[in-house]
Order: sequence, then structure tokens, then C-alpha cells
Amino acid sequence: MRVLVLGASGLQGRAAVMDLLRSSDVTEVVCADLDLAGVQSLAGVADLSRAALRRLDARQSGALRDLLAEGFDVAVDLLPSSYLDAVAQAAITSRCHLVNTMYGHQMPPDTDLRAAEAGVTVMPESGLDPGIDLVLCAYGVGRLDSVDELHSCCGGIPERSVAAQNPLHYKISWSWEGVLKSYARPAVFVRDGEVIRVPADDQHDPRWVTHVDFPGVGNLEVIPNGDAVVFADLLGIGGSVRNTTRCTYRWPGHSALWHTFARLGLLSEEPVAGLPEEVTPREFMLRHFAPRLAYTEGERDLVVMRVVAGGVKAGRRIRLTFDLLDRRDLATGFLAMTRTVGFSASIVAQMVGRGEIRRRGLLTAVRDIPAERFLDQLRSRGVQFTETVDDLGAAEAV
Repeated sequence: MRVLVLGASGLQGRAAVMDLLRSSDVTEVVCADLDLAGVQSLAGVADLSRAALRRLDARQSGALRDLLAEGFDVAVDLLPSSYLDAVAQAAITSRCHLVNTMYGHQMPPDTDLRAAEAGVTVMPESGLDPGIDLVLCAYGVGRLDSVDELHSCCGGIPERSVAAQNPLHYKISWSWEGVLKSYARPAVFVRDGEVIRVPADDQHDPRWVTHVDFPGVGNLEVIPNGDAVVFADLLGIGGSVRNTTRCTYRWPGHSALWHTFARLGLLSEEPVAGLPEEVTPREFMLRHFAPRLAYTEGERDLVVMRVVAGGVKAGRRIRLTFDLLDRRDLATGFLAMTRTVGFSASIVAQMVGRGEIRRRGLLTAVRDIPAERFLDQLRSRGVQFTETVDDLGAAEAV
């Protein structure tokens, strides 16, 4: 199997490259990026003899298209989201199967039709969130006869000792731009059968923030974030689910300060009048915070995830709870976020390359990633989760 990794020098890219190189099914990994130092830094933890380094400026559409046309079994796109459309269009034109870690709804609107006509698989949602969370949702829903409750919550946070060092109780384990974009999207969830929409500026309001005591971690804030209704519909439970949420975990104190930022307009994309250049508050946040919230060597991050699916199985009310907790691997230096995103993308890419995922067009994790096989592969890489089954008694007759 010959695999192309775009953005190979990035945090997630390096983990995907190392994982692909450890697979006996992969004969060559072509690592493409503008700066290849990140890939070269893997020499101490990975055998790079099957890696080919290619300098690529993804802003050059012709170079991107030519590279994708070189006959790969599958390409993994781990470039920033601003390249999403260009990579998707180039992959379809070049008839190269594509895996990325973005939401399916972020893809160009004609992706499904064009990919299907070209005989190409475009598999987004192959990271952590979206990715592992959606596979666990599908896995849980598939084990119940009917579902009336589905919740998915995930967060990348620093260890408590690291979190105490700054007022946000947060450090950046993925794209800071991606974090800001996620904070700028509204939340849509269902509570007692009612669809509730929370504007982005209000999601950190104390009215919406709850708390959970997560095993092995402690007390965390639960912040609504993302559209839970979309995935309930994709899973075929939109008509029956009474409660469903998608949320983010943060350490206590984060939402209060972030709510203040939102009320002060610091997430605005409107230029600030009177400044010599058209600088927006969001651009200031992006550039000013990023270096101050970066992890240093030896600091650990955590990935914390919980998926809950509740409903009826064989006449009994059942609640399934899946908890995932991962920590930075100091031996490789890979952050927990790096491991869970990069390894997931590698696993799914290999599934596409081996033909385990065959459908063409624009796919989704909730329908197209083989759940048990994917979860077994995660476990084999040391990404562990626990499963709890609660029997809540006989279901009421309808």
C-alpha cells in the first residue's frame, strides 16, 4: 500500500506517518509539507527507510493535483482547514481516495456526487472529534433496539498541574485556529424532546455549562458545542431521541473567562476601527495567545471523552457509557491529541487502502467506519477506553 500524507510535518501528521510506517501493509509513505523538519525529527522513534520526503506548497493547486495523481492507494489530508476544498477537488480530479479529520458538512457541497462519479472514496471524520466519538456513537446505537438518549463529549486539556499555570486553564494541543472556529459555532441539542439552539457567544454562559466528575481526572466543565441533531439524523434516531448533546470538556474556570471574552467582542471578525491595519479581535487572539498557550517539553496533555447511548434492548432499559482517557507519550513526545487524531487517520486510511471501506462518494464515520475493527485497532496502539453497561430495569410498555 502506497500512502500520501499531506501536512506530514504537523503534530497530527507526524503521528500518522509513524503509525503508517509501523504497518506491514504499507510499502511507502510519501510525506508532503512545505517544511519537512517535523518528519525528519521522527528519525529517533520511527524507521524512515520507507518514507519519501516531498516539499509541497499546497497553495500551488497544480503541484497539489500533480502529486495526488502519482498513483497512491489513499491520501491522508492533515493540512489546515483552509486547504480543505482545494485538496478535495484535487483528489477527485486525480482519482485518489482521500481521508481527513474534518466534518463531512465542511466539504464542498458537490463532493458526494463528483467523488461517486469518479469512483473515489472521500472519508472525513477520521480523527478524534469528529472520528472516535462518532464511531463510538454508532457502536452504542447499534447495540440497542431503540435509542432515546445519545451524548458525546470530548476535550483536549492540560494535566491539572499544567492547567494551573494560566487563567484559561488551557493549552493548545491542536490548531488554535480550529479551537477559535469551534467556539464560533452554535450548539444545537435536544432536551426532553425540545430542540435547543445556543448561539456561539452564549455557549460559555453559566446557564448552559454543567459539570461532571470524570474518573481519573476530576471535576470538569461540560460546555455545549456542535450540532447533535445532525448526527442523530444520520444515525437514524432523529425521530426517537429525547435527549442528545455534543459538548466540550474544559477545566473549571475556563468558561467564565471565555464568556467574558465573548461579551467583550474578542471573537469578532470585524476590523477594529482606528488601528493602522485591518486587524480583527479574533486575529489578535489567534496570534497573541498561540505562543503563550503552547505545550513545553515534558508537559502532558489529556484527551478525555465520554459517549453515552441509552434506550431499550430486549425489553430492558439499558445505558451504555464509553469513557476514553489518553495522556501524552513522553517517549515519542506525541501529545494525547496527536496520538488520537493521527493514529485514527492512519487506521482509517489503511482500511480504505485495503478495501475494508469500499463505498464511493462522500462518506461519514457514523455509517462507513467498521466500528469493532476500528476500536480494536485503537486498543492495539494503546488508546484505551472503558465500557459500562447499566441495566435500568424493565422498559415501560408503549
